[in-house]
Amino acid sequence: MKKRRKKTSRGRRIAYIAASIIGVFLLIGVGMAFYAYNQIDSTVDRLNESAGLSPKRMNNDTIREKKPMSVLLLGVDRRADEQGRSDSIIVMTLNPNTDRSAMLSIPRDTKTEIVGKGTQDKINHAYAFGGAEMAMASVENLLGIPIDYVAEVDMKGFQDAVDLFGGVTVTNNLAFTSGDYSFEPGTITMDGSKALAYTRMRYDDPNGDFGRQERQRQVISALVNKGTNDFSISKFNNMLDVLGHNAKTNITFKELRTLSTDYMTAFKNQDVLRLEGSGGKEGDGIYYWRPDAASLSEVSGFLNELMER
Repeated sequence: MKKRRKKTSRGRRIAYIAASIIGVFLLIGVGMAFYAYNQIDSTVDRLNESAGLSPKRMNNDTIREKKPMSVLLLGVDRRADEQGRSDSIIVMTLNPNTDRSAMLSIPRDTKTEIVGKGTQDKINHAYAFGGAEMAMASVENLLGIPIDYVAEVDMKGFQDAVDLFGGVTVTNNLAFTSGDYSFEPGTITMDGSKALAYTRMRYDDPNGDFGRQERQRQVISALVNKGTNDFSISKFNNMLDVLGHNAKTNITFKELRTLSTDYMTAFKNQDVLRLEGSGGKEGDGIYYWRPDAASLSEVSGFLNELMER
């Protein structure tokens, strides 16, 4: 396991990257106007109602009791009325008692048991087969930790958010083509459609899925920073609309407020974890990625220690 302690501003940005998937709430803090409070409360109610989770998953007291918690962050690739697949899978764990946290990106091609389906398959298929509920159960089984919460946003929401703030600027270090776009090394500015293409390329990247995850972090970091520096009531209202139509979570509004206060120090004191492993085509002709057993055990042990309640 490669583990890097993030004590710089980049570390804080990485914390906000993951937080941004569950909303723009941390961008404006807890000192919001009363009418904005009501708007957010109403929007989060919509996100909760659309989550489609079991009562057990929806009724979780972990944050309210200020215990160590975990949240599964899903970036969903969905077309028309399809269920879609989880294109991005991130696990965040936060301990408000030790003020420590960790973030782990799980490669989408990871071969593992799909809990509730009774098969070994790519972990991103869990969402396709059984939505967030099956994704949570499968990640729990893989890592050996409880997953308390889930937050998902689809790619349309990601694209709309970039366009809402007039595009994003990042520093690219690899020449490649993705979709209808070509990307050259250097500083590039992208609208939502181009940014989505930038974050989705992985086959031509020497770092594979890990390179794609880094581009996702780049774009969302730029988006969150721009949203922080270019905040306006109209943009905020539009962002709530984007979230209301393109995101789902079992985190309630009161829990989001607790996250933005009692868990914030933990957000900023974060380890970025990485699973080591290798991939290739197997007997069925399909490409899978398998985590190294020792690396998986080390990551699991670290997360269990962090989440000790």
